[in-house]
Amino acid sequence: MKHIATLTLLLHLAVAAVYAQETSIRMTFSGTSAPSTINLQQPNTSNDGDNFAGEGTLGSFTVTNVRAISNSPVTSSTCSGSNQLFLTELAGAGVFRFSDGSLLELNLTQGGDCIDLTTGEAHCTVTFQVTGGSGRFKHASGVLTMTETVETVASALGNPVFFAATGKFAGRISGVARDDRQGREEE
Repeated sequence: MKHIATLTLLLHLAVAAVYAQETSIRMTFSGTSAPSTINLQQPNTSNDGDNFAGEGTLGSFTVTNVRAISNSPVTSSTCSGSNQLFLTELAGAGVFRFSDGSLLELNLTQGGDCIDLTTGEAHCTVTFQVTGGSGRFKHASGVLTMTETVETVASALGNPVFFAATGKFAGRISGVARDDRQGREEE
């Protein structure tokens, strides 16, 4: 009986060690952004939705997120000039779906978009808090930062239809169960 108790304790410690390790995350993506029909009920904002696909440390993925972006420009030391506009991101959430079916859930904590009014190109930086998920991400926590470049895709009449986006997610996550993809990184 003593050996069974010892074996059970060792098994629990081994499982805890698997979930306790922190993993450095690097993932690249591309996809589209467009106005979202989901209303995050933030005053004086517009709601944008992103649909991206990519590859990285945790394997291939798709990610969908919705963000409430302020309609009122603010001043920024990193985005200034007569042809630049800086908008803050106030709320949002997202879900990654990985090729093994596991889901990773996120909440937006802060963000900002620097828009060049001359070219229509925007550079965005958004920070997300990892709030768990399913499968290997059931106990996940951490922070991911998304950096993206967005270019306007216009109709034949010159009206913006949606936006083409490319970028990266980077950060650190703990509580991820190991699998055969662990340790693989996208540069």
